[in-house]
Amino acid sequence: MQLSKSEEELMNILWKQKKAFMKDLLDGYKDPKPATTTVATLLKRMTDKGFVAYKSFGRSREYYPLVKKKDYFSKHVNGLIKNFFNDSASQFASFFTQETNLNKAELEALKKLIDKEIENLPDGKEGK
Repeated sequence: MQLSKSEEELMNILWKQKKAFMKDLLDGYKDPKPATTTVATLLKRMTDKGFVAYKSFGRSREYYPLVKKKDYFSKHVNGLIKNFFNDSASQFASFFTQETNLNKAELEALKKLIDKEIENLPDGKEGK
């Protein structure tokens, strides 16, 4: 299941804060801040989707993420590769490196990351 753009924005605030009351979440937004009712609606949807949970303290709720940011975006990127790049990581990498206007230093850093991943692969592991 995916989050809408506004839900992702709120989720990023919650991932950063780790746990938060409504006031903390509102403080995480840049101006103009959304209405409390808007954030409450988003939190309800995100709770229903299984992304967020909360602990009650009287009439207040402390919200916390149920999904790790890394896990969410990993699924997101893998879905993107599958749906738009014929399940080909190399097609995605080619598009990414050509269309994001990376400079030489950024490409070198990316190359080092890839080389390190290759070194860490167990012997005999080829592909997925």
